[in-house]
Amino acid sequence: MLTIHADSRGHALAVKGAWIAEAGTLADLVAAHPGARVREWPGILTPGLINLHGNELLEETYHPDPREADELGTEPLTGDALAALTMDDARWGASARRGLQRMLAHGTVRVACEELRNRAVRDAVHRSALAMGRLGRPGGTPALDPYRSGLPVEFAEPRERHSAARFAVFDVQDEAELAERGAGTCVATVVDGRLVYRRR
Repeated sequence: MLTIHADSRGHALAVKGAWIAEAGTLADLVAAHPGARVREWPGILTPGLINLHGNELLEETYHPDPREADELGTEPLTGDALAALTMDDARWGASARRGLQRMLAHGTVRVACEELRNRAVRDAVHRSALAMGRLGRPGGTPALDPYRSGLPVEFAEPRERHSAARFAVFDVQDEAELAERGAGTCVATVVDGRLVYRRR
C-alpha cells in the first residue's frame, strides 16, 4: 500500500514498501494517488540524521530500563557508573535496543560506527535496520541528539524518487529552528518505509 507523508509546508513523499515512489507537493501526490493513505505531520520533512557516535552510545554506554529509574536514573550511564554495573549479553542487548529507540526518537536513520565488538549490541543494530558504517572515531561529545555533539550535523541522502525511504519529521518551522532547538523536536522517523518512531 502506498503512503503519503506530508509536512506543514506541503512537502510530501509517496512511499511504497522500502522506497520513495515520488516526491512533490501534497496536493500533487494526492491527485496522482487518490487511494493512498495520507499522514500529515507538523513541522518539516528532512532526510533524517546520521549519529556519528554509534560505538560510544551503544557499546560504551548503558541505557537504563525505565524500571531501573529509581536506582539508576533515566540518563545514559558511562565511565565509572557503567563500570559499576554487572553487564552480560542480555543486558547489553536490551541497553542497545533502548539506545537505538532513543536515537530513532531524535530522527536518526543511520548510525556511524566502526565494527561492533559486542555481539549482543551488533545483533540489536542489525535487527533495527539502521544503516551503519564509519572509519575512525569522530571528535565531539557522544549525544543522542546529533545537534548536541559539537560536530557539524550530517543528514542521510536526499529524499528523491527511487531512493530508500529513510527520513524524519521535526516539529519546527524550518532548518534554522531545527538547528536551534535540536533533534528532540522529532515527531516521526521512517526507516525503509516503516514508521519506526512516532511521538505520542
